[in-house]
Amino acid sequence: MRKAELVRNTKETRISCRVDLDGKGDCQLEISVPFLAHMLELFARFAGIDLQVQAEGDLEIDIHHLNEDLGIVLGQALSQALGGKEGIRRVGFAYVPMDEALSRVVLDLSGRPYLVFNVFAFQVENQPKDYSIEYARQFFVSLSSHLRANLHIDLLRAKDFHHAMESVFKALGLALAMAKEEISDRLPSTKGRLD
Repeated sequence: MRKAELVRNTKETRISCRVDLDGKGDCQLEISVPFLAHMLELFARFAGIDLQVQAEGDLEIDIHHLNEDLGIVLGQALSQALGGKEGIRRVGFAYVPMDEALSRVVLDLSGRPYLVFNVFAFQVENQPKDYSIEYARQFFVSLSSHLRANLHIDLLRAKDFHHAMESVFKALGLALAMAKEEISDRLPSTKGRLD
């Protein structure tokens, strides 16, 4: 059963997360940042995982703590659900267009966190007041660190911010769907461990 459930409460945020890697893409999200909730629903649907999240934080300051801590909790939950990673494909990749935007995401569940985030090349329009490219970068830093994954995100072209982020989160979902697929009974590593 590739499932995990986590609760993280701090002075800044209160987050609970439940993940089922072998779900159908069903979501129950109560997140105080609507744009991020929308992106995580897209991610879960394309990854084929069931995702339940309740998250609130000190939004009277800004969304930084909630955004960062959501990346931490989601990364930890996914990592726990993957267990020892025996039999998984380990590496996944995807290209996803969204109108004028096009993203490429490549993911390796290697146990070694590293993020490459190339999305700053374009002057995107229609950026919402409560979310930004920098917030997205911070979210993915936390996610890759706590999932312990090598994650490359490249925005190949874009004009509209919403389209750009939708393309990125969908591509991440598809890359995870490929990487988590069980294809054998062996650990996908020539050195005998993933760390």
